[in-house]
Amino acid sequence: MSNTPTLAADTIKRLVRILDDKTAILIEESERLTYGYDNSRRQAMPDAVVFPTSHQQVMDIVQLANEQRIPLIARGRGTGTTGATVPTQGGLILSLERMNKISRIDPANRFMVVEPGVINQTVQDAAAQHGFFWPPDPSSGAYCTIGGNLAYNSAGPRAVKYGTPRENTLGLRAVTGDGQEIRTGVYTTKGVVGYDLTRLLIGSEGTLAIITEATLKLTPQAECTRTLQAIYHNIESATEAVAAIMAQPVIPCALEFIDGRSIEMIRNYSNADLPQNAGAMLMIEVDGLESCIEKSMAAITAAAKNTGLMRLVQANTKTEIDELWATRKALSPALRTVAPKKINEDIVVPVSNIPVLIQGLDELSKQFNITIINFGHAGNGNLHTNILYDPADEKQSINAKHCLDKMFSLVLSLNGTLSGEHGVGLEKLEFIDREIDPVTLELMRRIKDQFDPHSILNPGKMLPEK
Repeated sequence: MSNTPTLAADTIKRLVRILDDKTAILIEESERLTYGYDNSRRQAMPDAVVFPTSHQQVMDIVQLANEQRIPLIARGRGTGTTGATVPTQGGLILSLERMNKISRIDPANRFMVVEPGVINQTVQDAAAQHGFFWPPDPSSGAYCTIGGNLAYNSAGPRAVKYGTPRENTLGLRAVTGDGQEIRTGVYTTKGVVGYDLTRLLIGSEGTLAIITEATLKLTPQAECTRTLQAIYHNIESATEAVAAIMAQPVIPCALEFIDGRSIEMIRNYSNADLPQNAGAMLMIEVDGLESCIEKSMAAITAAAKNTGLMRLVQANTKTEIDELWATRKALSPALRTVAPKKINEDIVVPVSNIPVLIQGLDELSKQFNITIINFGHAGNGNLHTNILYDPADEKQSINAKHCLDKMFSLVLSLNGTLSGEHGVGLEKLEFIDREIDPVTLELMRRIKDQFDPHSILNPGKMLPEK
């Protein structure tokens, strides 16, 4: 890790002129350090950190970086878990946190135009004033930015019914790696003129262009919400219920899964009243019209019942709903009591393959003598798998790495994918060519070359080197 900035004095002067504010650039080591890591715990030192406040400033900075071949890494609040914003090659961190304006809300046409630094919760609050919401709701929604949500295609529990950012973003304004402005998408809910570059940029982790504005599609708020907690003897029964729930017309707005080890951990850590020997738990949330909600709940309840069901609890009031979700929320702090470090992956498999996946993970846990805890978004087969170990124990560290390798092989053998919403970054880079064939990878590299001819945008991320 280099602690000495390598940017020329003239380059720094040009950046100050572009930003027109000396406080909008950080060059002191202690200040740069803060922007050299994300939630992956990986860290590297940038040469400088810049805080643009306008689209034009972003364009000017990208043009300068392209001219001088300076690595440029766009960043929001650093909540990502894969190291995608870690400046492994130094260069400039382009922090978009000061581009935090909501430019326009159009309730009649159900869209909102925002800058990338706007917090997800701010969008939700602004939309709620008009009776709407933006469906993506990652767990870090209170402090993550829209730009980060778009960079990773981060979705959260509501994706099972309402989709991911790709389904809820109408268009983008962005700057390519050679400093050119592009606009993608439409202001309407239908449009098929040209290639769909909006969906291409979403999830690209800042490797193709810097998003400076997004047109978000808004959804009307439901009149009411109901919540169910269903506990099963085993994984197979819970998966059977998930398949049955997703096969009937009423789609839940959340369908969350917690495995048996997680239930045991929650019981030991909190005062939650959970049955002994439970193999899995589902948290099911249903929203809709007040006049239809009871009928919807009856349909979901019927689908959730099978011979493996141990207990089914319904919550109707906000207090009751909060109490049920408190059980799920107790899991994260409980994880910290097991081991000092966790590898948190967001693998996805077809729903019917969840039991085989969990069984395989149990076998890996025994093989490597490492605790593995699984929970996540059961409705679309997206599980957050936590490998818990002590990094101070050399054997555990080695076993954790081998376990991760085997886990990814297992996921791919089940027709799954290595990431549902956390992205690739650095954490999954060495495994990408297992999922994507050589011809497709080469096509992706050529697309990258067209957007970013000198490869200055987030270099060393997303695509493995040849």
